[in-house]
Amino acid sequence: MKNHEIKTVERRFLFAILLTLVILIVELVGSWWTDSLALLSDAAHVFLDIFAIGLSWLAIRLSTMPANERYSYGFHRFEVIASLANGLTLGFVSLGILVEAYHRLSEPAAVKGLDLLLLAIFGLAINLIVAYILGGGHLHRHDHQSHSEDLNIRSARLHVLGDAAASLGVIVAGIVIWQTGWTQADPIASIIISLIIFISSYRLIRDSLRIMMEGVPAYINLEDVSRAIGSVPGVLQVHDLHVWGVCSAHTILSAHVVIKDQMLSSGERILEGIRENLHELFEIEHITIQLECESCGQGSVSRASPAEGER
Repeated sequence: MKNHEIKTVERRFLFAILLTLVILIVELVGSWWTDSLALLSDAAHVFLDIFAIGLSWLAIRLSTMPANERYSYGFHRFEVIASLANGLTLGFVSLGILVEAYHRLSEPAAVKGLDLLLLAIFGLAINLIVAYILGGGHLHRHDHQSHSEDLNIRSARLHVLGDAAASLGVIVAGIVIWQTGWTQADPIASIIISLIIFISSYRLIRDSLRIMMEGVPAYINLEDVSRAIGSVPGVLQVHDLHVWGVCSAHTILSAHVVIKDQMLSSGERILEGIRENLHELFEIEHITIQLECESCGQGSVSRASPAEGER
C-alpha cells in the first residue's frame, strides 16, 4: 500500500473501533437486563472484534516500518501473526459459547424477548456499518487476484461479518421468545453463533499457517507459473521453482532457468520477458531468477522445452 492508502485504512479502522465499542457497551448492559446468553455471546464476539481490529490496525502500522539488517524483508509478516492470533481467539470464544449454551439448554433461564430483539437489531445495524467501513478501506486488486486481499483487513472484516450473522441469530431468538415464550431459542441461537465464529476461526488459522509455512498462495497455481516462465522465447527449462508469501500482499518467486549459451545482454532480455509475464499474470514483483546454460540439477524440473534436448 502507498502512504496515503495506509492513512485512509488506519482512519477507517479507528472509526470502526469506536462504533464497535458502542455495540459492546450496549450489548453488555442489554445481556444483563434481558438475561440473554445469546446477547452475552454476541458481546464476547464484539469484544474480540475490537481486539481484532485494533491488532490489525497495529499490524498495518508496523508493516510500514523499513527493512533493516536483522529483518531484511521488513515487518510485513506481523500481519500474519495478528491474523493467526485473531483466528485462535475466535476459536476459544466459540468453544466457550458452546459450553455455556449446553448448560443453558439443561437449565433454561427467563429471557425478555422484545428487549432482546430491539438490542439485536441495533447491533446488526452498527455491525453492517462497520463491515462497510472496513470493506471500503482495503486496497482493490485485479479480479483474478482478489484472494490476495490484505489478510489483516480480511480477518477484521470476518470478525465483524461473523458478528452481524450472530446478531441475526439473536434477532430470530428474540422473535421466537417474544411470540412464543420458548426460552430455549436463546441457547440454540448461541450454538449457531459459535459455529459461525468457528468457521471464521478455521479460515483465518488455515490461511495464516499457509503463509507462515511458506506455502504457495491460494490464488497461484505452480503449473501456471511454470508455463508463464516457459512461454518466454529463449527459455529451455525451468527447475527448482518456489513461490511463497511474506504476507498476503507480498509474493516472492525464485527459480532456475536454463537458456542457450549467449551474451549476457541477451539473457537480460529473457529475464525482462519473465518479469513482465509474472507481473502481468500473477502480480509477482519480487523475483529471483538464476540463469544457467546447463541444468545444475538442483530441485525438480517444472517445465522443459523440446528444444532443450536439441542443444
